[in-house]
Amino acid sequence: MVVGVLRLTLYIHGASSLKDKRQVLRKVTDRLRSRFNVSVAEVGDNDIWQKAVIGICAVANDHSFVNEVLDKCVRDAGQIAEIVNREMEIETYSEMHNDILTKPELE
Repeated sequence: MVVGVLRLTLYIHGASSLKDKRQVLRKVTDRLRSRFNVSVAEVGDNDIWQKAVIGICAVANDHSFVNEVLDKCVRDAGQIAEIVNREMEIETYSEMHNDILTKPELE
């Protein structure tokens, strides 16, 4: 299992209220969710009108696929708002430990 996490800091030009900011963020999050089947949430700078931090997460079984999906998310979000910072981390989990199902009962 491969989990990719992307954090984008966006600058929203022309936002003069939280309503303006939310309108742009809704467009970004809805677009990313529908096009790339990722989880998206605003994770920081909630009360700053022209700045937003969003977190994006993708899960798959291939490292290169997760990397490609998150790169496409960056390009798409950059078409709507200016990206001022980008942080990406991809982790591979080889096997989840399921001790309850695999260990024989002790007598």
